[in-house]
Amino acid sequence: MALFDMRDRLIVGLDLPTIEAADDMVDTLGDTVTFYKVGLQLTFAGGIDFARRLLDRGKKVFLDVKLLDIDNTVEHAVENIAKLGMTFCTIHAYPKAMRAAVAGKGTSDLRLLAVTVLTSMDEADLAAAGYAGTIGELVSRRAADARAAGMDGIVCSPSEAAAMRAVVGAGMAIVTPGIRPGGTPVGDQKRIATPTAAIRAGADHLVIGRPILEAADPKAAAHAIQKEIARALST
Repeated sequence: MALFDMRDRLIVGLDLPTIEAADDMVDTLGDTVTFYKVGLQLTFAGGIDFARRLLDRGKKVFLDVKLLDIDNTVEHAVENIAKLGMTFCTIHAYPKAMRAAVAGKGTSDLRLLAVTVLTSMDEADLAAAGYAGTIGELVSRRAADARAAGMDGIVCSPSEAAAMRAVVGAGMAIVTPGIRPGGTPVGDQKRIATPTAAIRAGADHLVIGRPILEAADPKAAAHAIQKEIARALST
């Protein structure tokens, strides 16, 4: 389980179009938020240098690039990512890719997360992509593969979190996107839960973007979510 202090339970997804917008959001959130996700949108807008600046400010960074390529490419990409000082990096949960990533990580402190099934997918999407069986079955199989490959954690929806704890054990982190506080728009997410439900299901970290980024007062929204997480842990 990858916990550092209580505030690290919340990872704010900086899914914003520009580095300037991301910088402004980090300034707005101030000391309330300690952990940020830099995803594909921001990565291709200069996000790696931005992530380095976050690290210099004492923040933790989740690099969400969902690597999937031939083994050699994944291994050497992760070797380079491991030198950057990020806390988390995502790999699609294909066994060969995960094994290559673990080899590339070596003895570094980088924590590798296996992406099981995206939270924007439902059973119909899975069938359209050619997969047989249910989402729960696929997530379980990929979580087991992640554990066998030596990954540090998995990314799954809060709907699967409770069941996946039995699959991955106590030592691996469960990170859940698709979190929507009560009364906030669902957007393109399909397998969602409130912060309370996700924590009670066994999630270690909650990745939350739009409910904070689009709030009238992002800092107050982040603080309210952290308070909700604390209450869920205490009951």
